[in-house]
Amino acid sequence: MKVLITAGASGIGHAMAQAFASAEGEVWVTDIDATALAAVPPSWRATQVDASDDAGMAALFGEVDTVWGGLDVLCANAGIAGPTALIEDVQLADFQHCVQVNLDGAFLASKYAVPLMKRAGAGSIVVTSSTAGQYGYPNRAPYAAAKWAVIGLMKTLAMELGPFGIRANAICPGAVEGPRMDGVIAREAAAKGMTPEQVAHGYAKGVAMQSFVRAEDVADMAVFLASPQARMVSGQVMAVDGFTVNPDPQV
Repeated sequence: MKVLITAGASGIGHAMAQAFASAEGEVWVTDIDATALAAVPPSWRATQVDASDDAGMAALFGEVDTVWGGLDVLCANAGIAGPTALIEDVQLADFQHCVQVNLDGAFLASKYAVPLMKRAGAGSIVVTSSTAGQYGYPNRAPYAAAKWAVIGLMKTLAMELGPFGIRANAICPGAVEGPRMDGVIAREAAAKGMTPEQVAHGYAKGVAMQSFVRAEDVADMAVFLASPQARMVSGQVMAVDGFTVNPDPQV
């Protein structure tokens, strides 16, 4: 199984890469962060590329085709948190950049992966959305908009590609513990006049499992969606969030 993961050098993407490697997959990760890429295991292929750069992504998949001769699984995982602010305080450039990375990145990865999968008559595309793409997310309008759009893209891909034996699904993580979420909590605390501890407690209180998600939880779902056991699972939104009861418990 040949698996390409965008933003695979850290966070959720890195956990996905580890999970696929443990399942005896051949792993190729991309990232914009050269330092993080330099630290990935030598058994993984690694390419520095901006997931929202058309020319860079076209070149990447050309190389994938040359080296591997095809692709079985795409995890379109690249994304950024975007600004934390009320809508009237969000700058258009910041909104556009958030959408560009989260949505354009998923579009470009899918665009260039599909011809390789069509040629094989099989494939699995897994896009990383968010519970913000299901419920909205106060103070995070650009991120929520992009993550809702990613789900629409995925469902359309599932419709277009099903006749070619290619499945598409989205994973919606909840609050995933780690440095990125720490930054989100700090910015949200500042915007709401709360302490980071209060915000973190609110996130945990807002889900039925009363706990943050681990990156490994999301990775396990990605491996399942790419597996033969999920051969009839397509067009689905799979929340890995402990069940969000209140998407904004601080309000």
